[in-house]
Amino acid sequence: MVLLELQIPNHTFHQKVKVRTKKCTISIYVSIKIKVRDKDGKMRWQRVEVKLEEHIKIPKFPETTNSSSILYDNYLSDYVTSILTSRTPQDKPLWEIHLIKYPTSNAKGTLIFKLHHALGDGYSLMGALLSCLQRADDPSLPLSFPSRPQLNSKYAKKGLFKKLCLDISSFFSSISDFGSSLIKTRMIEDDKTPIRSGYEGTESQPFTLSNISLSLDQIKEIKSKLGVTINDVLSGVIFYGIRLYMEEMNEKTKKSNSTAVVMLNTRNIEGYQSLKEMQKPESKSLWGNQISFLQIPIPKLSQSDPLEFVWKARKLIKRKRRSFGVYLIGLLLNLEMKLKGSESVAKIIYNTMGNSSVVISNLVGPVEKMALANHPINGFYFTMTGGPENVDITIMSYVKILRITLRTLKGFIDERKFKFCMEKAVEVIFKAAMEISEIPVKN
Repeated sequence: MVLLELQIPNHTFHQKVKVRTKKCTISIYVSIKIKVRDKDGKMRWQRVEVKLEEHIKIPKFPETTNSSSILYDNYLSDYVTSILTSRTPQDKPLWEIHLIKYPTSNAKGTLIFKLHHALGDGYSLMGALLSCLQRADDPSLPLSFPSRPQLNSKYAKKGLFKKLCLDISSFFSSISDFGSSLIKTRMIEDDKTPIRSGYEGTESQPFTLSNISLSLDQIKEIKSKLGVTINDVLSGVIFYGIRLYMEEMNEKTKKSNSTAVVMLNTRNIEGYQSLKEMQKPESKSLWGNQISFLQIPIPKLSQSDPLEFVWKARKLIKRKRRSFGVYLIGLLLNLEMKLKGSESVAKIIYNTMGNSSVVISNLVGPVEKMALANHPINGFYFTMTGGPENVDITIMSYVKILRITLRTLKGFIDERKFKFCMEKAVEVIFKAAMEISEIPVKN
């Protein structure tokens, strides 16, 4: 028996229901409101009747005498592709749950949540999901998460003059980043490359998913050897893998102008909070969409040392983190939401993604193994859908595994070769890092 509780915030109304199948019972809090346009042209929430059979879906795969889980891997892959392609109906509550009761090479069963961004951002939705899960070793103990490094600890130790210089530099960097983001969003497009077709309407075309599982200990070895952060290592790996693929498909594009949009959560808080905490007015992590983004130029494949991708990623991200450009963009999105509504914000984000080459997002998972009603969870990951970009890369940590999920446009991007280039990037960077005798000094 599987027991699942998914809670949606109070402002969209709730109804508790149960769905029974032959082998499972699902108890769930569901949203029973949709967004409609009122007489003034503004989008409002409106209560509707929920038909659970339209939201809880249990697919049936073809019967087979072959018990190999590889066969069901293919069925699951095709099913996920169909989910990614289909748009969420706007005349129904914006969620779906898919229960796949067939074994694959990764697990005995798979549970898929398809949730519209109107319900909340990744932080909110992940907080809701984690509220339903328990530690596998001891359900009475809370889940714990990796600690975040204190960004201001080095700043506090600096002298007054150095702080003043940093503040002045941060001010001008903030203005520059904010202005360049606005120009990039509205006017400048990336070059057409093997990862960016430049065609309109690709969001309605089929996409495929592929996954890469990395050892967190291996990434930490690279981190310690180079004296950087885990995010620096992962960014360098992704950028290097992208350039390897671009060179493999078309050597002329290895120096093309390509940009990665990194989606960010603007909440100044460590870890996830419970649903009750997120719904409190005084909470620092209110439910909803509190997002911003970084636009990072992907380093060009002009150097022989693959570690340069890690150094350049570190330098770019460090400079942008020192500026307040991210928060200015977040404030702009919030102001746009209040003045013009969610459709205007969606248009800004849509244009930003459409003018760029790849969208990257990451979420941190617990360090302990989880269980769902005493059923161990082998792994989980997430992806984004519905955007105009041809490549999405999402990263999720769970226990000692980092899973990189690649969502690529079917028929345009060779997903196997793209995955191979990402795996090769990890191997090459790891080997190069291990050959270093001492940590080089990099700003």
